[in-house]
Formats: sequence, C-alpha cells, structure tokens
Amino acid sequence: MTETRSRTAESTTSRLRVVLLLDVLDGHEQKFLDAYDQIRLQVADVTGHISDQLCQSLGNGSQWLITSEWESAEPFLQWVDSAEHRKLVEPLHTCVEDTNSLRFLIARETPEPGDAGAAAARTVAPSSSMPTRSMTGERHPVGGTDPLPVPPLASGGIVRHALTFTVKPGSEQTVAGILADYRSPTARVDATTRLCRTSLFMRGNRVVRAVEVEGDLANALRHVAAQPEVRAVEEAINPYLEESRDLSDPSSARAFFARAALPAVRHVGTPAAGTDGATRHAFVYPVRPGCGAAVAQLLAEQDAAAVADPGHILAGSTMFLRDDILVRMVDLRGSSQEAVEQAAGFAPGRTAEELSRQLDLDGDTDLRSRPGIERFLARCSMNPVTDRRAQDA
Repeated sequence: MTETRSRTAESTTSRLRVVLLLDVLDGHEQKFLDAYDQIRLQVADVTGHISDQLCQSLGNGSQWLITSEWESAEPFLQWVDSAEHRKLVEPLHTCVEDTNSLRFLIARETPEPGDAGAAAARTVAPSSSMPTRSMTGERHPVGGTDPLPVPPLASGGIVRHALTFTVKPGSEQTVAGILADYRSPTARVDATTRLCRTSLFMRGNRVVRAVEVEGDLANALRHVAAQPEVRAVEEAINPYLEESRDLSDPSSARAFFARAALPAVRHVGTPAAGTDGATRHAFVYPVRPGCGAAVAQLLAEQDAAAVADPGHILAGSTMFLRDDILVRMVDLRGSSQEAVEQAAGFAPGRTAEELSRQLDLDGDTDLRSRPGIERFLARCSMNPVTDRRAQDA
C-alpha cells in the first residue's frame, strides 16, 4: 500500500524556493525589463512572498534566471493559480520565448536559520541595475500552453491530475454523448511518457476528467491536446461551455488550463495491477467554505486504513481539490450499493461526526445512519461517461 501526501517533503523548513529560467526574444530585452519592473512592485505585496533575485547569464545575454523565496508552498500556489496572476504576467508572454519553472522545499541552508548572519544574508541589497521581485512560476514552451499550474501528484510511478469545467444547463446529455464518442489517442507519448488511463465523470453540469500518466504529465496532456480526434471533441463541446475558451490561442488555452485545473492532493492504493477487476466511481463532496483540505485529509486517512486490509472492498482512492471543489475517485472491488459506507469514505462514528461539521448537508441527512449515508451518496455521486485504459497499461 502506498500513500502520497500533497506537496510535502521531509525537510527542516517549509519555505519554498522557486527557480524560473527564461529565454528572452532577441531585441525584446528592454521590453522584458520594463514589463518586469511594472510587475515586481505589485508582487512585493503578495502574502507569503519573502524575496527574490533576477539574474542575467554571464555567457548568454538572452538567458535570465529568477529565484524567489516564499514562506511556504501554499501562498505561492494560490498566487500562481489566481486570475490576478495570469493577468499580471500577460505582458511578458510577448517577449519571452521559453520559460521553465522548478519548485523546491528548502531542506538545508547556510547559514542555518537563527544564525547571526542568516537575517543579513536574506536582506542583502541587490544591484540597482537588476529588478528584484519574482512574478511568475509558469512554464510556457514556444507556441504552447501550460496545462499544469501546480506540481502534479505522483505515486507508484503514476502521475495523477484532473480538469474540471461546467457546461450550460440543459446541454448535459449532449456533452456527455460527445465526450464518450471518440477514438482514444495513442498511449505512447515519447520514450519515457505513456498515457495509462482517462476517467471522465459528470454531476449536473460539472465535468471532471481525471488522467493517469507514466512519465511527464505536461508532455502527455500536450500530446493529447494535439491529437485530431481529441481536438475535434474539444471543438464540438466549445459552444456548450459556460466559460468560453479558444484552445488555438495560447493565452486563452493557458487561462483555461489554469482555471480548470483540479490537482490531485492525496492518493492511497495498491499497485495498478491490484485494481484489476475493480470498478471506478467518483463523488463530488459538498464541502463548506474553507473545509476542502480538511475533508480530503480525513477521507484519505479513512481510505488508507481500508486499503491496508487486503480483504476490503476499497482498492484505492484519489482526492482532487481546487478551492472548495473536492472530488474523490475510488476503485471498488464490488458495487457501491453493497458497501455504502466504504463508497462514501467513512463509517458511522467519529469520522461521520467530524464530516457532518465540514460538509454542507441537507437538513435531514444523518451520516451516522445507513439511510443518511445512502442519501448523501445519491446527492454527490457522479455519472460515469467514459473510463479508458491504455491497451498495454
């Protein structure tokens, strides 16, 4: 059994270091610096931002490096995901050819925090010729899009991620038909990357598409988006989306991937082979504002205990969370009707009482009883649209 927690590492500090490599287009250096100078003062006020530096390559004037330090990963990820951030960095896209973002939790440093020189080392004044505030953590290949605004969750060699969006009320059946009726793209992306599984669910007018990839998830998503059969499907559903998009336009595509991202934050489960014969289900939980992370953690703890039992109906689960949108996808060795408590992720008792305080429940829903759990499941169960495995997965 494997359990992977969201963006955590064994380290001596929770501070985050972001390293951003940029290639500035020839003749656009001053435009880049002007755009940067407009942005940096605003970024200085972002909660959680500590400091950063902008550096130019000694041997290649078109190469630039930005390193920024944050109090923790959470404020940085919230900033990168925000609409404000996307709007703020838009002027840079016209003068930067390529960027690559790397994120690390600080594990060791010299001097150590608390040493006499530590504070001074972090407050050394930068050269007046260099702007000193970081404004972006994105990765944008030439002419492409960035489908990953946050680092993806990996477990057992499999990377997991999801996208979610809403369609216009009344179009649900039409959209479901379009999304279910297409030829699967080629599983092999490159020498190190392979598509393993795509699962698509709907609840009301909300669509959730979860993917599992071996290798580089960003490369896999770009590969899928470039396939003619997939592009035709995406074009077919465009008229039904509540928020318009144009995937042929890099800026519009970046904005869509950012707002549609539903990152995996927790996964527990047996190796992929252990889910053979299991059925996949998904549930969207009605969490109260600000309670999404706590509910995801509580459910993951319950699922970890269940998966540890070889005879348990639960083979694995993944929690996807964005703001207060929480989707729990499970693999069950049996039907959800046979074991409603396991399907819901909890059994009557302490867990049910805690969740009752964190979920937005109907007045007559009692999670301490089987009828209450069945009523809860009926409210949050998602309808399966398609679940496709690669033939060699």
